[in-house]
Amino acid sequence: MKKYGLNELRKMYLEFFESKNHLKMNSFPLVPKNDKSLLLINAGMTPLKPYFTGQEVPPSKRVTTCQKCIRTGDIENVGKTQRHGTFFEMLGNFSFGDYFKEEAIEWAWEFVTKVLELPEDKLYVSIYLEDDEAEKIWHEKIGLPKDRIIRLGKEDNFWEHGTGPCGPCSEIHYDRGVEHGCGSPDCKVGCDCDRFMEFWNLVFTQFEKTEEGQYVPLDFPNIDTGMGLERLALLMQEVDSIFDIDTIQALLQKVCDMANVKYKEDPQNDISIRLITDHIRSVSFMISDGILPSNEGRGYVLRRLLRRAARHGKLLGIEGKFLAKLCETVIEVSKEAYPELEEKKDYITKIITVEEDRFNETIDQGLGILKTYIDELEKEGNKKLSGEKAFKLYDTYGFPIDLTKEILEESNLLVDEDGFNEEMDKQKTRAREARAESNYMGAEETVYNKLDASLESKFVGYDNIKYSSMVKVLTDEKEIINVLKEGTKGTIFVEETPFYATSGGQMADIGYITTETGKFEVEDVVKLMGNKIGHVGVVVEGTIEVNQEAKLIVDEINRRATAKNHSATHLLQKALRNVLGNHVEQAGSHVTHDKLRFDFTHFQPLTDDEIRRVEEEVNLKIMEGLNIVTKEMSIEEAKKLGAMALFGEKYGSTVRVVNMDDYSVELCGGTHISNTSEAGTFKIVSETGVAAGVRRIEALTSNNAINYYKNLESLIKDFSKLLKAEPSMLIKKTEQLMEDNKKVKQENEKLKAKLSKGAADDLLSNVVDIDGVKLLAANIEDQDMNGLRNLGDSLKQKLGEGVIVLTTSKGSKVNLVVMATDEAIKKGAHAGNLIREVAGVVGGGGGGRPNMAQAGGKNPEKIEEALEKAKDVLKTQIK
Repeated sequence: MKKYGLNELRKMYLEFFESKNHLKMNSFPLVPKNDKSLLLINAGMTPLKPYFTGQEVPPSKRVTTCQKCIRTGDIENVGKTQRHGTFFEMLGNFSFGDYFKEEAIEWAWEFVTKVLELPEDKLYVSIYLEDDEAEKIWHEKIGLPKDRIIRLGKEDNFWEHGTGPCGPCSEIHYDRGVEHGCGSPDCKVGCDCDRFMEFWNLVFTQFEKTEEGQYVPLDFPNIDTGMGLERLALLMQEVDSIFDIDTIQALLQKVCDMANVKYKEDPQNDISIRLITDHIRSVSFMISDGILPSNEGRGYVLRRLLRRAARHGKLLGIEGKFLAKLCETVIEVSKEAYPELEEKKDYITKIITVEEDRFNETIDQGLGILKTYIDELEKEGNKKLSGEKAFKLYDTYGFPIDLTKEILEESNLLVDEDGFNEEMDKQKTRAREARAESNYMGAEETVYNKLDASLESKFVGYDNIKYSSMVKVLTDEKEIINVLKEGTKGTIFVEETPFYATSGGQMADIGYITTETGKFEVEDVVKLMGNKIGHVGVVVEGTIEVNQEAKLIVDEINRRATAKNHSATHLLQKALRNVLGNHVEQAGSHVTHDKLRFDFTHFQPLTDDEIRRVEEEVNLKIMEGLNIVTKEMSIEEAKKLGAMALFGEKYGSTVRVVNMDDYSVELCGGTHISNTSEAGTFKIVSETGVAAGVRRIEALTSNNAINYYKNLESLIKDFSKLLKAEPSMLIKKTEQLMEDNKKVKQENEKLKAKLSKGAADDLLSNVVDIDGVKLLAANIEDQDMNGLRNLGDSLKQKLGEGVIVLTTSKGSKVNLVVMATDEAIKKGAHAGNLIREVAGVVGGGGGGRPNMAQAGGKNPEKIEEALEKAKDVLKTQIK
């Protein structure tokens, strides 16, 4: 049996199905599009769901892909076994209502036996126990003996996901030999051991499962197959696990070299080696698809994988940061199939480096927190750390439970693992509840789901702002209808439209659609699956009917202002990369007629000088009047031009490139001005952080920027009048006023202190004796808490020994201070306990030490009652 490398196998598979007239599609990004049911793509068919459900017309009825996938359901087992991993590639061939079981089975067998040349006597297949048709094809067409065709139940050989498309499966298994078996005389296909390895699953999607649980035959059944590339490589290379196949072995060896250890010498080390090897693959691919570390959603998955890998590096004794270096090996072995890894290399390594730095900081924090917990346990004589605290360490400081256990064991302490698991379950429940309810497609159910898949709209707005087209479909907010009446909110679909639909960060056009019977105001334009463009709005006159000719008129002023801002975002991105570095990537944008917002990857706030340099560069390019040319070309041509692409976007073979005299070259489907000079001017109005490693700039162009300056000018004029100074003298005059104000405050404080001293002498006449302890309880006018404390200290010195209770109020707010001397405390006085009861009278609360306490309240009218209460409380305290 010939041993093929992983990259070779991927190529062989895709080329084989291309020879069977399948369209080869590149892997979709790991971030699902229009699917709220998933954080990450976890199967080869997942991004193709719209084609299976008929909501979108596929580019070909036969498709083949190698899809990158991530699954983290068994993350706790990664490293502990040789089977588990989070990242894998899934080979697949798909038929959307074209061929069915016979061809799928024949081609699978041909690829396995003729292309891969796997020995036929080692191959077995399983089928669904009721699928006589599949058995007949395997036995009569392929010639497989019946004793090598095994019928299994629904759990093993029937694919379904709630309601929606479903069907029986047929899996191909390979007998790896008794040495991989469990030793049981009953060992056979379906056994959990490693002998009979299932490596290719052929799903025959032939039913629609209804809400009532019925299986209705589909008019056009589909084929969906999946074969794990790593698992196939394992078989072909005749190795023990996925960690031994060529590409992963190269990565694993790099980990060993960094740690100066050998694989398969120490079982504990092997766990860390495997975990790092797996996780760095996931991390590299996730970042290349635009995912950034964060504390929620897919960003949290990334952060967790990265931090687990970093921690296991420490366990192996790897000193300093190492993950970015390791990711270079991932890029090297995978760049042939995934060139985006090489293209984004600087960016990927930068993100990993920054996150590894952050982890080192938080792990040090976590160790400090855990030390505090251990001290508390020892003080209490407790031997077990609560699950809640262990989970806090895990969730907030990236401490996996096994690290917490390890450190506790060193002090002969335990962790409440049940309590920890309970907290983990609560978090999973919260995450599930946070996900939007969705249908099989992972999309919200709307009237748009009822649209015919063949309905398509063509955008003709690059060259037109007015156009005539036929009304094809109308909907209100719930149903597809034939007539939209005056005052009704709805959506209009036409064959061709000049209206730009919200996408790529650019907001939709607005305007009007008119027919001979009515007028419709377009408030929004939405892009739907299957190249459908919906004009959302309300009928303002008459009625709009299906099959009428419509005039579509885009608001030209709005479009032009939006185009200026959109072109400015391209200039801004280039300027940011020139000033800050090539790690800057677009992380989001929002372009409207009145402003632009641009999110980008960077790891600290911009300095004033950096903002100035970016702004100056953009304005320079506006003044230079760069020609803006848009062209359609192949993705290969665009890459040769150095065109920047958006993260996480899947581009077709033909792309639209916006070129600004070679200064900025980007892939973009938005609308633009024809020369940068049309933007007029550019002004950054804010720069803020929006997430870890993501900054946001908001800016203005043209008239909006001019209006910004006009408002500033008006503000300065008003300020000048107020201060009676020329604009050029405003800073000097303000500094002088601030200095004068400071002197007045100082004088005021001196006077207050003097008055306080005098007041202290006057107040001593209010001292009363409570069972041998002096008590001074009084309300003081016009003092803050700080003044109250100072007065209390002064009174304490004059009083000698005793208790002082002082109150003051401002508006509805009450402040209280209680002080007790050492002698008073010996006799039972306790300032903290006393103030708690006194503050309750004025509707507040507080507390403190035996010698000093402070509190607040909200009922100043009850101050006298509170002061009386102080006498009663002190009486109960004195022994």
